[in-house]
Amino acid sequence: MNLEMIRSHPVATAVDATVLANALEALAECSQACTTCADACLAEDMVSELRACIGLNLACADVCAATARVLTRQVGRDTAVVTAQVAACVAACSACGSECERHADMHEHCRVCAESCRRCEQACTDLLTALG
Repeated sequence: MNLEMIRSHPVATAVDATVLANALEALAECSQACTTCADACLAEDMVSELRACIGLNLACADVCAATARVLTRQVGRDTAVVTAQVAACVAACSACGSECERHADMHEHCRVCAESCRRCEQACTDLLTALG
C-alpha cells in the first residue's frame, strides 16, 4: 500500500504513515517470497530435507498476508489486537528467516527468502516500537 493511499484515508493512522507504509511493503514482499520459496523447495531433489522450511514458508506467508490486511484497516482499530498480530508476524518472520538461512548456501531461493524475512521482521519491529 503506498503512502498516498494511507494518507488519503479519512481516519488518521495510529502511527507515522511512513512506518506503516514500510511495514505493509515488507509484508507483501515477504508473503510473496515465502510462497515462492516453498514452491521452489518442493521442486528440489532433496525435498524431504526441506519439510520444515516449506512449513515455515507457508505459515510465514499466511501470517504476513493476514497482518497486512489487519494493518490496512483504520476504522475500528483495536490496538491490542494489532500489536498482537504484528508481534506474531515478527515471530513468524524470525523463525522462517532462521530456517531459510540454514539452507541459503545450497539454495538461492532460501537466501533470498531469508533476507526478505529479516527485512519484514525489522519493519514489523519498527512498527511495534511506533505503536508503543
